[in-house]
Amino acid sequence: MTLSSEIPVRTLDLQVRLDPAGKPLAIRHDGRIWLVDPATESRHWIGGDTRQATGRSAAAGGANLAGSEYWRVEARLGSNSALRTFTLRRNPRSVQWLLDDISDGG
Repeated sequence: MTLSSEIPVRTLDLQVRLDPAGKPLAIRHDGRIWLVDPATESRHWIGGDTRQATGRSAAAGGANLAGSEYWRVEARLGSNSALRTFTLRRNPRSVQWLLDDISDGG
């Protein structure tokens, strides 16, 4: 079951804490802190801006300034809570993260 719609959730109540390498460690969303599960594999990619019909994307770490940075991570509220999948997006010219999707983990 997915909790998101076709349109990304644009919220000012979204903060992402990163490790020194730039990987998300925790997500603050809707007043709650979700911890990224270190036992799961996170997915990272750079994608082209959907407003530009380029159809191209660059590998993570590439110099594609027109593309957005994406992370798909599994996170939970506490050790006994269910995993949720977060898809996060950030424009390379911005520090603000956007929430593209939240769904049940797995």
